[in-house]
Amino acid sequence: MFKQRVVFVHGAGTFGAAAWPRQHGMALSYDALFLRRHGFDAVAEPLESSFVEDTAIILRSLADDGRGAAGGHVVAHAQGAIAAMMAAVERPDLVFSLTLVEPACLSLTAELPATAAHISLMQPLFDVRHQLGDEDFQREFVRRVFATDLQQPATVEEKRSARRLRLQAPSWEAPLHIVPGVPTLVLTGGWEPLYEEIAGYLRETGALHRVAAGGHRPHDSRDGDRAIRQFISQVSRSQPARAS
Repeated sequence: MFKQRVVFVHGAGTFGAAAWPRQHGMALSYDALFLRRHGFDAVAEPLESSFVEDTAIILRSLADDGRGAAGGHVVAHAQGAIAAMMAAVERPDLVFSLTLVEPACLSLTAELPATAAHISLMQPLFDVRHQLGDEDFQREFVRRVFATDLQQPATVEEKRSARRLRLQAPSWEAPLHIVPGVPTLVLTGGWEPLYEEIAGYLRETGALHRVAAGGHRPHDSRDGDRAIRQFISQVSRSQPARAS
């Protein structure tokens, strides 16, 4: 039985299948791929992030699967939404739908109030990120974004995570454009004006917007997971030619 592909793109924290615990079961109905963005590896040292490399990873995952089928749905969280949008602009024929969860697409809304305030707060930290240690950067990042203190990284993976965070390029520097003609769902947690502002901008350009509890990870909630599944299912039913 033919299964449409669904590609999951993580944010800056956990990666691969671990970033999508509620969506594992979608593999029963879809050809589900849980990607690892550039520089994210369980063993290798983290690398500088790259919007271009992330976009290439997504497009490769949507290429011909050996059965003569190409394309699929893309579900992306936070920073992962940047490359998801870039992939849809570059190859809209391969992207059946976009689901953007708390998308960090700040370059689209850089001049709007909440985004401008966030950039003003974070730009000085990113300007000196290569002069800071991993743990110092992570601690200051968390203070500025979440107004709380973070416990010092202890394990090897926690230290790698701190380095990955420091190596992420500022999301407001991404070369983003609106994606014409690709069905898009934006899912937010309703907790942070920054993400609601981005969602509002995307809604005005034609996207659907749904809010589910769960803070920065609304896809971990029952309602958020349901919204993702229902949206992809609806798009799949409306595009029978692409499933053949």
